Amino acid sequence: MGEGGARNKGRRGRGAVRLGEIVRRQIRPVAEKRGFAEIRLLTHWREVVGAEIAAMCRPVKVSYAKGGFGATLTLLTNGAFAPLIDARREEIREKINAVHGYNAISRIRVTQSAAEMLFVPEPAPPAPPPPPPKELRSLDRELSSIENEDLRKSLRKLGEALLSEKAAGRTGRKGP
Repeated sequence: MGEGGARNKGRRGRGAVRLGEIVRRQIRPVAEKRGFAEIRLLTHWREVVGAEIAAMCRPVKVSYAKGGFGATLTLLTNGAFAPLIDARREEIREKINAVHGYNAISRIRVTQSAAEMLFVPEPAPPAPPPPPPKELRSLDRELSSIENEDLRKSLRKLGEALLSEKAAGRTGRKGP
């Protein structure tokens, strides 16, 4: 039996292994060097803090004070986002601690870098298709009785957006 067979022999009998377990084994040593005992903060950053904040900063280090309670989380951001992240420190801390279920992070430190490549914006969702002309004509008929021109224009704009969402099948409504 060759070398490859010897490796596979040790694997037999264990069955399928989740990809997350394999990745976790690879990430854990690196994460622990940076103080990330809870890898979830790295792997689920967007879900923990929300898309808006995640697009502006990344967690880079967790430091524990000797004999102190709670840790200091260091966030990396670029200069343009630093004041925004600084102003939202408490909100970020609360979101992280809510996931952990206790006061795991007591302080947040913001550090800046000019590394714009760290913050690649997500592509914008595709624009919904324009509403069918028949529905636009119907909308215009319904709005024709409104005398205030600004109100009529605003309602038409809203109506167009709703009809576009409907045409795209994205109504945002749940149920029938």
